[in-house]
This record gives sequence, structure tokens and C-alpha cells, in this order.
Amino acid sequence: MAAPILSERDLQFMLYELFDAEALTERPRYSDHSRETFNASIDTGRQIAEKYFIPIRQKVDTDQPTFDGEKVHMIPEIKTAVDAATEAGFVSATADYELGGMQLPPIVASAASAYLTAAGSTTLGYLSLTNANCNLIEAHGTQEQIETWVRPMREGRFAGTMAMTEPGAGSGLADLTTSAVKSDDGSYRVTGSKIFISGGDHELNENIVHLVLARVKGAPKGVKGISLFIVPKFLVNEDGSLGERNDVALAGLFHKMGGRGQTSTALSFGEKDGAVGYLVGEENKGLSYMFHMMNEARIMVGTGAAVMALTGYQYSLHYARERPQGRIPSQKDPNSPPVNIIEHADVRRMLLAQKAFAEGGFALCLLGAQLADDEKTAPTEEERQQAHLLLDFLTPMIKSWPSEYGPEANDLAIQVLGGHGYINEHPVEMFYRDNRLNPIHEGTTGIQSLDLLARKVPMNNLAGYKACLAEIQKTISQAEGGELAAEAAQLTDALATLQKTTESLLGAMMEKPIDLALANSVKYLDMFGHVVIAWLWLKQGLIAQQKLGSDPGFYQGKLQAMRYFFRYELPLIEVWSKVLRDLDSTCLDMQDEWF
Repeated sequence: MAAPILSERDLQFMLYELFDAEALTERPRYSDHSRETFNASIDTGRQIAEKYFIPIRQKVDTDQPTFDGEKVHMIPEIKTAVDAATEAGFVSATADYELGGMQLPPIVASAASAYLTAAGSTTLGYLSLTNANCNLIEAHGTQEQIETWVRPMREGRFAGTMAMTEPGAGSGLADLTTSAVKSDDGSYRVTGSKIFISGGDHELNENIVHLVLARVKGAPKGVKGISLFIVPKFLVNEDGSLGERNDVALAGLFHKMGGRGQTSTALSFGEKDGAVGYLVGEENKGLSYMFHMMNEARIMVGTGAAVMALTGYQYSLHYARERPQGRIPSQKDPNSPPVNIIEHADVRRMLLAQKAFAEGGFALCLLGAQLADDEKTAPTEEERQQAHLLLDFLTPMIKSWPSEYGPEANDLAIQVLGGHGYINEHPVEMFYRDNRLNPIHEGTTGIQSLDLLARKVPMNNLAGYKACLAEIQKTISQAEGGELAAEAAQLTDALATLQKTTESLLGAMMEKPIDLALANSVKYLDMFGHVVIAWLWLKQGLIAQQKLGSDPGFYQGKLQAMRYFFRYELPLIEVWSKVLRDLDSTCLDMQDEWF
């Protein structure tokens, strides 16, 4: 019997017990839906994953895309799988009915897409980036742009990308050099180079719609002078048919350690007369528009990382239950049969750690999906504003925590399989390689940590920070005096440590050189992330404790994973707090010539 891709029981728990997704059907936008339609979409995702993506998983990994100087070539099974997911509606699962969408709540769409991500890894990125591209244009583009570009993307005819990174700028967007000059007809001519553009060229769709950051001639330097343009691979005629090839050229493909189902490209814009581009919104406001897609992509990256951890956990759990090897220390009789390795305490440790990291990280990502929905569809304006505040604050953690600890879970999955873990006859080594990309995708962990500590915490008089702590305190109050009082007390202490550390760092940022105060920002991100994950595990633990009698095996597993996180992981924040409060300068003081 093959290992399950994901735990269907856990998905149901997350959706309906932890987040009460069924209650969303009371909102006007989702009134046509029910728990049955939600589950049907999830089941569709599972069926497509099992039929189209799982059978080609290893082939996608070993047969990377190639470029012959004119076209990209990839195994034909990728198009078959992507087309199946597109036809099932996964390129527009959350979109309006009017645009061909299913109007699913984002949290349900995330659960349904989880099966596709677990089976197809970044191959699903063609659809995910297209959806995010559509969402940006719908939010900031004109009605004409929506009709011209979004509708065919929602139909699956066109694909979408985001083109930001440049060879000389990397994550430093203030230094980008791609330029744009306005033409007499109101369009622009875009010139420059972009690298690491996921899905930047392929033959899966009729057209590719690039969202490109560029600087209009004469614009201010830095991020304040960046504009956003729609730059298609093919121009589109007034009747919607494809026109001539735009001045966008594929300069080459990058071949990554993982995530090989999706092309990673170097693109050249305007080698001849300039690529035709269409301004989104106003000039010099492009970065704020692009953050709409970037923040969505950050949640997407975090979710993908958590899902890869989940599927690696399921595979290694299945293996551990079936692999006989050795005897437990108390078994002295050499004639006794070997036990399955799940009986060994250290294997259980590694499985528990995976469960704690993967299910904790996935809960955080589903929270992000729900908050993204709440800021648009919650019943009151106050609830919508609160959701926006929390989501904006949590986004660096939603992106980074699963991206850091997801690969750690995959590393443990390899260890559980032992020698079978690092050979490609089993997929766990591929899960690790695929997942290792995520700490870099959409802003490295270091960039996210600076965003959290230097921007999100002090922003608006600490409004997001205080809102997050208040939510954690609500759960602590629910747990105090009950079966989980010890965990509530421990989380209270952790919250105090976090507050003490935050106050110390904010004071240092005012009084000390800013480089010193921010030198260890990644440890602050780790610390805050651990507190948030502990909070989400306490929320899960409260439900499990209440329902323990109805499904003892499942709920006891939840409680044990919660205990693991509280006993093995949460205490680490004390070490990180000391480094931060001491303003440790070990890394900052290190000199180039000392290496």
C-alpha cells in the first residue's frame, strides 16, 4: 500500500475544527457553498494529484526543461497534468463567478491545492503565479486590462508571472535598472533584464503575461521611482486574438537543485525596439502594487513549504510503520523478531518533530489564508481592519517559519528512512531539495526578519504587534485552569520573554547604531515564530482535549505533538532572547579577512 500524500483526517480537522470553515457559508460571497462543495473541491484536488502528478513526480525531477535557442522543451506529461488542474478550476478557485472562478474561500482553496502541491511541488506554480497575477490586475488594473489579460488567464489560455529580480540588483529593488519610456499611444517601451523568473517561458499556454517592475525615464531613484507594467509575450489584437511576438526574449534557463517542474528563466526585454508594456495604476507606485502579489506569493511559499513537510512526514511515517529493523533496548533475546522502526524512541522523536513542524506551520499558513479572506469578506468593517492588521504583521512569519522548519522536517524524514532516505527510489530526498528553495523564494529569511523587526513591529505605534499578542493571550486565557494549564503558563512566560526582548530591541534601535540593533534579526524572527506556532498548537490542543473521547488516536497525537513543541522547541527562545537583548555583535564584528 502506497503512503498517503497527506492526512485527510488532519485536513478536515484544520478546516472544520480549528478554523470553522463551514461558518464561511453564512457570508454572502460563499452562500452557494456548503461543507459538501468544500469537500468536493478537496477531493478533486486529491484525485488530480493521484492521477496526473504522482505518476510523473520522479520523471519531472530527473528530466529538467531544456532550451534549444528558440523554444523551451519539457516532458509532455507536465502539460497534461497542468491542463487537468486548470480545467478543474484551480487557476481561479477563489475568483469571482463572473471571471470563471469557483468563489471558494481561500482557506478551502489552500486545502484543495495542498494535494496538488504535495504531489507536484513547484509544477503547480504555473497556476499559482497566474492566479496571483490575476488578483493583482483585478485589484489595481483597469477594466480593459482585466478583460484583455485576466479573463484569458482565468480561462487557462494565458499564464502569468512576476518579473522583479535583476542580475545586478537581486533583492535590492531600489537598484533596479530596467527602464520604461512612454510612447505616443500611451503604452511604454520596456528595456532591461530579469532573472530567476519562475515560469518565465514555456509552451504550456498560448501567451504569458509578465508583471514587470521598471523605472520610467526621469523617475526618482530608489523604490519611490518604480512603476509596474503588463508586458506580454505576445501582443493581443483588439478582438482578443494573438498578435505579433513582443520584444521579450528568453536568454536562458536556470537549473535548480529542486522544483524542476517549473522553468526558472532569464528574460531580456527590449533587445530590438523595446518591449511593449502597459502601465498598471500610476507611475512610481509600482512597488506598492507589486506587494499585492508579493505578499500573496509569500503566503503561497510558506504554504508550499508546510505542505512539503506534511507529505514528507506522511511518507516517513508510513515507512516507519512497515520497516522492521532492530530491537528495543529492553529486548535482550536475539531470537525475538525485529520490531518495526516506529517502536524505537529516536524514530518517534523524529516523527514527532516532523508532525510538530509540519502541522504547526500548515496551521499558520491556513490562518494567513483565512485572514486574507477576512479582510475582504468579514461581516463588519472592524473585523476586516483587524484581519488586515494581523495578516500584514504575520506575513514575514507565514513566509519564513514554514520555509525554515519545513526543510528541517524533510531532513528528519530522510533520517527516518536511513540509507533509503537519500536515494531517489524514495521521494523524501526530492522533497528536501524542493523545499530548500523556499527560504530563498520571495525574500530571504534575513529580509523577512528585517521587515518584521524594523518595520512591522514599530509600525502604527506597535498596532500589529499588540494585536498579535492580544490574540495569543485570548487562547492562554481559555486554557488557564484546565487540563492544559501548564502549557498556558509556559506560553505566558514565553510571551513575557518576547515582550521583554522586543522592548529591549526597540530601545536599542533608538539609541544604538541601527546595524547593531538589527544584526541578529533572524533570531528575533525565529523567536516570534516559535511563540506563534506554540500559540497555534495550544489552540489545537484545546480542541483535542475537548474531543479526546470521540477519536482518541487522532486527538492524542495532536496533544503529544503539542507537548513536543512546548518541551523541545519553545524553550529555545530563552537562548535567542539573551543573544538579542545582549546585542551580541559576534556576527557583525566578523571581518572579511578573518574568514
